[in-house]
Amino acid sequence: MYGKVMSACLHGVEGKLVEVEVDLSNGLPQMNIVGLPDSAVKESIERVRAAIKNCGYTFPLQRITINLAPADVRKEGSAFDLAIAMGILYTSGQLQLELPEQILILGELALDGTVRAIPGVLSMIASASEQGIRRILIPRPNYQEAALIPDIEIGCLSHLNDLHNGIAHLFNMTNYSPSKSKSPDARISASIEDYADVHGQMQAKRALMICAAGMHNILLLGPPGTGKTMLVKRLPSILPVMSDQEALEVTKIYSASGKFADRSSLIRERPFRMPHHSVSSAGLVGGGGIPKPGEISLAHRGVLFLDELPEFSRNVLEVLRQPLEERYVTIGRARATYRFPSNFIFAASMNPCPCGYWGAETPAHVCTCSELKIEHYRSKISGPLLDRIDLQIEVPRIEYGQIVEKTAQLSSQEMKAHVDQARHIQLHRYKHASITFNSELSGKLLKQHCQLSMEAEQLLQKSFEILGLSVRAYDRILKIARTIADLDGSPQLGIPHLAEALQYRSLDKKTHSPTNTRQSTV
Repeated sequence: MYGKVMSACLHGVEGKLVEVEVDLSNGLPQMNIVGLPDSAVKESIERVRAAIKNCGYTFPLQRITINLAPADVRKEGSAFDLAIAMGILYTSGQLQLELPEQILILGELALDGTVRAIPGVLSMIASASEQGIRRILIPRPNYQEAALIPDIEIGCLSHLNDLHNGIAHLFNMTNYSPSKSKSPDARISASIEDYADVHGQMQAKRALMICAAGMHNILLLGPPGTGKTMLVKRLPSILPVMSDQEALEVTKIYSASGKFADRSSLIRERPFRMPHHSVSSAGLVGGGGIPKPGEISLAHRGVLFLDELPEFSRNVLEVLRQPLEERYVTIGRARATYRFPSNFIFAASMNPCPCGYWGAETPAHVCTCSELKIEHYRSKISGPLLDRIDLQIEVPRIEYGQIVEKTAQLSSQEMKAHVDQARHIQLHRYKHASITFNSELSGKLLKQHCQLSMEAEQLLQKSFEILGLSVRAYDRILKIARTIADLDGSPQLGIPHLAEALQYRSLDKKTHSPTNTRQSTV
């Protein structure tokens, strides 16, 4: 006897449909699963056998062969348990299924027949919906997550005993609906820190506003205690809200990673990830025997913040180069290649030297680092990586008068108003293109939207020669200038926009300065 039902698995962060074929034949009673199953899938044999027996069904005393097709794709996880059990019951005549190939079945089984929630439901159902499957049978705890996908019929079950009366009633008994998704304009203001808390640092705030408006990478350089970490941690408070498509992309990543705690709505707040400097390469970009998303994918459409950048291993930092350029990371394994999205703002902070006080010395804090030590400290960050950082900002010490002054500080609300204005201009400009932010400009689009006047072209040429800029830095300066012009509401790039963009290449100016000697402010 032969039967077939549909299930799905995760391939990276995307869902992939899997046909669960069941064959019952005469022979010694045994059950085999083929089709590249991992250990969790192989262990489902015992879970399925116990669940079927403990729920009053008869487990066939025959030779049972389960094939998971396509057979050349690695299958992992416990999401096939329910499909395998229902496939056996359907093939042995104990369960009636109409059009089984039009129902997606997902769920993990306990030994007593309880159906447990599984990760990655959103990605798997979205993939099934794209391929025309409209009926989904899932664990009840996953209902709210599944309901985020429109135009599907959802059936839920809590226990294998729910199948005794067939499955038609399972699609009718789902009488509760998920909480409404938060509006794209809704923001959790109570949990977000405000830039009004930061005294002074107007240039850094301006740079962070440019960073948020165009989704550009940024590096803050300065002595300890100047507010570098404080400034970056408030970056989410001025970022533009995510579109529905961006929210779905982020939610699918967190669902596949098992980190989607609130299943009632799409994730609307842009992610902010801040890994410790002891993170490994696999932890940062993803990896493992069957690769899982790393920090850069969990930061997709949001911010990845590396505090004290030189403290990270050079090997770890170097793996960022390709994702920063391509906006995705590809991880190859012997049996498959996985592709994870990684379109994020790269934010970092660092001290000017190991002790932190070079160039910002006071009577209480004198730099004790030799030039060789400073050079070794900065060499942990390679030139190619620095080249991919659009905004390089020096954050100076704050004077006492700036701390106690009574004048109002620039707030997140004021900064976000400018960011939203620039964001609206970009949405209108790129409505017929495949990009959404200025940082994504390249090729013909870059030439089309970043045209310079003759005077501006001459300024950029001189700067290019004096600073020894790379072609990549040239393109990034144009993108920054485009964002500055958008913040000013200007359709054309002028000399002021370009000049401001050039001043944000602090490390380029230091590297190519005629005199690069130790300075003291004592």
